[in-house]
Amino acid sequence: GNHTLLTEFVLSGLSNHPELQHLLFFTFCFIYTITVTGNLLIFMVTVHPTVHSPMYFFLRVLSFLDISTASIVVPKMLVNFLSEDRSISYMGCAAQLYCVIFLGATECYILAAMAYDRYVAICNPLRYAIIMNSRVCLSLVLLSCCSGNVVSVVQTAWVFTLPFCGPRKINYFFCDIPPLIMLSCTDTSLYEKQIITATVLVIFTPFCLILVSYACIISSILKISSAEGRYKTFSTCSSHLTVVTLYYASGTLIYLRPKSSNSQDTKKVLALVYTTIIPTLNPLIYSLRNKEVKGVL
Repeated sequence: GNHTLLTEFVLSGLSNHPELQHLLFFTFCFIYTITVTGNLLIFMVTVHPTVHSPMYFFLRVLSFLDISTASIVVPKMLVNFLSEDRSISYMGCAAQLYCVIFLGATECYILAAMAYDRYVAICNPLRYAIIMNSRVCLSLVLLSCCSGNVVSVVQTAWVFTLPFCGPRKINYFFCDIPPLIMLSCTDTSLYEKQIITATVLVIFTPFCLILVSYACIISSILKISSAEGRYKTFSTCSSHLTVVTLYYASGTLIYLRPKSSNSQDTKKVLALVYTTIIPTLNPLIYSLRNKEVKGVL
């Protein structure tokens, strides 16, 4: 019955060394500024009349998700760098967990939709505008959001039905599934199986769709006679492949084995990749390798 009295958790943060707190604060404050500024620029660029293809619609959604993910995690982390009180309320922790899972799962599905968009553009260029019309694009985004919401509601509800009767200190810089279930004083083996199932649905299923899309894309590219044409066609996909590799790899290593023997420090680094680093890199990856985006900028 101790978990009924629990009203807050304490986030340990990235480091317990006092001498590093100010350095970490300025570092991640700078990263967060770059994240918001870069993604806002991408968002504004993709509404320009000269860039109106479905690819830029998905890129706009991706920028919104990246800003939201960073804003859910980083500001609280920045406060904790300079504050002795690193507590987060029970409901605040639940809300943060829901938002992180919702945004993360939605982005996984959006990346799969972007791969399908590239497949249609390269393999069916003459029918691209018909297949990827505005209704289809909007439907793919809404389906991604609904799927992310279902996954997030189920995961959050399940985590917060666990009895937390041990220490209230979360060895993490935000509320996430692996550190929370380690605080539970009950057997979580059934829940761990459920997390693996969710990981398959959220990460491996869209990743398999991405692999199928790129297998068809590569097959089409190999049929192009000129080397320059093959390079130009594949270069439109390289940015997306870079993001997919970073995002899916970090998520898989964290959630496939939530209570593995891997150190929490390793999981903190992996969590930093998809909550902080990737949202910062996305604008750079998509703008530096895209002539239309650079032209509008």
